[in-house]
This record gives sequence, C-alpha cells and structure tokens, in this order.
Amino acid sequence: MKNRTFHRAGNEVLAVNKTDKKFYLIREDVLPEAMKKTLDAKEMIERGRAESVWEAVQKVDLSRSAFYKYRDTVFPFHTVVKEKLITLFFYLEDRSGTLSQLLGVVASSGCNVMTIHQTIPLQGRANVTLSLNTSGMTMEIEELLSKLRKMEFVEKVEVLGSGA
Repeated sequence: MKNRTFHRAGNEVLAVNKTDKKFYLIREDVLPEAMKKTLDAKEMIERGRAESVWEAVQKVDLSRSAFYKYRDTVFPFHTVVKEKLITLFFYLEDRSGTLSQLLGVVASSGCNVMTIHQTIPLQGRANVTLSLNTSGMTMEIEELLSKLRKMEFVEKVEVLGSGA
C-alpha cells in the first residue's frame, strides 16, 4: 500500500501512486465526526439514498466544504481490502482442532489461504498469522472478523495489513 492512494470508481478501487503520502489504519471511534459523516454521505450517494452531494450532506448534517475536504482522503476499510490480500494475526488457545476450525470459517467466507505461520504453543497459547486472498470473498471483511472473534478459542484477531 505504500505510495498509493485509493479512489473508488463504481465497484472498483483504483490504486494511484502518491509518493509523498502515507496511509494509516484507524479505528472508527477515534475518527473526527466530520470524517465519519463524510463516510456516511459517500455511502448514501453510492447506494442511491441521496441523489446529490448536497442532499447527502444535508441528511448527515455536514458542510459541503468538509465533505469535499475529506471525500478523497477517507475510505471504509472494506474498499481497501478489495485490493485482494489481507494478513490477519490471531492469538489462540492451544486446543486440538482449533486451527482446523479457524480455517473452516475462513474457507466458508470464500477466502483463499496463501500462507500460514503458527508459533509453537507456549503456556497454552499460540500465535497464528494468515495471509488471505480475498478476491472470492462472499461477505464483508467486518463480518468475517466478527465471526472469527466470536470463536471461543480465539483470544485476539488483528489486521496486520492489506493490499495487492
């Protein structure tokens, strides 16, 4: 992802070289309100719930200037994930069959496992890193992460990176 910016064009995300820009993955709860509202307005326009920028910003109570300031700089995580690869880190309880169950959930989402790295379990816990090809995903990444976090032996799931 280094030296790229992502722009949505219909259902595609275009990667554009931007050698002077850096990108960060930030939790939603720490985003400024104007950025959250910009994301909401962009989604309304994309899904046809608003016919114009003016209508969308009115519905989310955002100024047009704030919308235009952030529209090309803030993107939902799932649009970046469409770049096809994602790396996930897991902290798992060491029980028989846990990796198999975890991989079953990943496979049911339509992801293809590219690499698996598992540490030797210490004190009943193991670290697992999966690199996944998400081009065949049948659900949003947030839904997959939610399913993985709900598994009783999964103590932690983190997204380490995404991109092509």
